[in-house]
Amino acid sequence: MTTQPSVCVFCGSRAGASPAYAEAAEALGYALADNGWRLVYGAGDVGLMGLVARAAQYAGGQTFGVIPVHLMQAEVGKRDLSQFIVTENMHERKKVMFMNSDAIVVLPGGAGSLDEFFEVLTWRQLGLHAKPIFLLDTDGFWQPLVGLIDHVIEQGFAEASLKDFIRVVQDVPTLSAALRAALS
Repeated sequence: MTTQPSVCVFCGSRAGASPAYAEAAEALGYALADNGWRLVYGAGDVGLMGLVARAAQYAGGQTFGVIPVHLMQAEVGKRDLSQFIVTENMHERKKVMFMNSDAIVVLPGGAGSLDEFFEVLTWRQLGLHAKPIFLLDTDGFWQPLVGLIDHVIEQGFAEASLKDFIRVVQDVPTLSAALRAALS
């Protein structure tokens, strides 16, 4: 692991329906670089992934991308990153991203982003790590997920402490402040 703090960003390989998602992704890329944090992400050059990476690069930030060989074409593997790793499969991708980060941020995304979020949340619940997990709730995108987690707790399938492992933030300035506190 590098001495430079690294932030793993899970997000969509699509831009989504709201322009606010793209704006937040770009703002996050700039914020990561401005704070001297390395971006760790899925190495795609499409959707929110590409926007975060290009903004971080433009602002002079370090970028660490991890992509499975079967997604090189679909996600347009971004080879001009500071570090670019090709894995055999999705499981290895997630492991390499997780192992090379100090905090996790989840932007809007689809099934893949949900899979990544639930995997790191489950690992945290099981005591396998203590890395902070942030949901960037742009335009209330994650509110249905927060409601589902509340429902899971209410129905007795998880302890209330599950919510303690997640921090929901509304915008990039609030996220940046929270990351500064967590990574200091």
